[in-house]
Amino acid sequence: MTTTAVREQHANVTTYLPNEPADAVVFAACTEDVQTTVRICAAHGVPVIAWGAGTSLEGQVNAPRGGVCIDLSRMNRILAVNSADLDCVLEPGVTRKRLNEDLRDQGLFFPIDPGADATLGGMVSTRASGTNAVRYGTMKDNVLSLKVVTADGRLITTGTRARKSAAGYDLTRLFVGAEGTLGIVTEITLKLYGIPEAISSAVCPFPSITTACDAVIATIQSGIPVARIELLDEVQVKACNAYARLSLAETPTLFMEFHGTTAGVHEQAELFGAIAAEFGGGPSEFSVKPEERSRLWQARHDAYWAALLLRPGAKAVATDVCVPISRLADCVEATKADIVAMGLVAPIVGHVGDGNFHTVLMVDMDDAADLAKAKQFMARLVERALAMGGTATGEHGIGQGKMKYMAAEHGEGALDAMRAIKRALDPHNIMNPDKIFTL
Repeated sequence: MTTTAVREQHANVTTYLPNEPADAVVFAACTEDVQTTVRICAAHGVPVIAWGAGTSLEGQVNAPRGGVCIDLSRMNRILAVNSADLDCVLEPGVTRKRLNEDLRDQGLFFPIDPGADATLGGMVSTRASGTNAVRYGTMKDNVLSLKVVTADGRLITTGTRARKSAAGYDLTRLFVGAEGTLGIVTEITLKLYGIPEAISSAVCPFPSITTACDAVIATIQSGIPVARIELLDEVQVKACNAYARLSLAETPTLFMEFHGTTAGVHEQAELFGAIAAEFGGGPSEFSVKPEERSRLWQARHDAYWAALLLRPGAKAVATDVCVPISRLADCVEATKADIVAMGLVAPIVGHVGDGNFHTVLMVDMDDAADLAKAKQFMARLVERALAMGGTATGEHGIGQGKMKYMAAEHGEGALDAMRAIKRALDPHNIMNPDKIFTL
């Protein structure tokens, strides 16, 4: 399709970066459709951009050089569920919520949960993470194999269903997180997990950001197998109270979840409660009722929408960094101080069990000075994370928005290695060009 509305819907709509639509949108129904489109584009040197649900946050789906957007949302079949082996095979247009709905009756689930109902193909391409990563890892830890259409239209398979392999280069992880710059994923084999016997959620208030972060560090270092541990600062808690009709104390708060046996979950909760008390936290409120847990975590996932209430008319601009967990408290406190000093409205939320946190800036997009201040803040945040041995992004990816930080994080030698891989697999630079780095 070439209508303006459809093309603009298939470009960036989620952040401050401008909308740069492709020249046409192709709705692929199968791998052969993708191969045919890529071959035609390759023959004419036309850029190709893959699209899933459009939830990426750094302009990954923009088409700065025009070209063809391949919408994969109609490739949404779950091809096989191998319950005995705890894996499944599916097409890239399957969303994570749909997958878990289909798996529930078999006592299985897929744990990676970035909040948005993203497609699994998009989650592969951005190396997605989320609230469960502290226990279950990220997409790179949970993808066994991929089928990928390369820049010349060939279809390659990157691995097998075996849980480990020492056979050759790890092509699967090369494509996980490549943001569509090396090929287009058309089939995914994922690890699955058994639904835990018992699940308990908890909310624990703290007197400060530092005490909350220090409690997280102590919890991780103590080896407590917490499944989720999320930080909301007092600004975000206030927004969630208003949006989700909660009555939480408006102070830095940890949301947690424990998975395991009934006895194991109880023990984990008691151990955490003791650690929290050492740092002035508590009292913790625990719940094992599914409806109460769902309401709590839905409020956490709705943090983006809740934040919009803090500055009506503004747009939410989300950004993230990740640091070694020992530097988490320092980084979050310094970021909080920056927000106050710069007069910004920017609640902090984070998957702090692995050192990853987000700020959600409320920006008046029609005010050039306001946007410039937001960009200055985001640059300072990334520079701070890098100085602490961290990364410019723990889960949002690079896309267009964070390309300028790649050299500082990786060095020119590593960037040259990445460029060499890109040129080898995509010599004419048609696969999602001008993302991650420039050639």
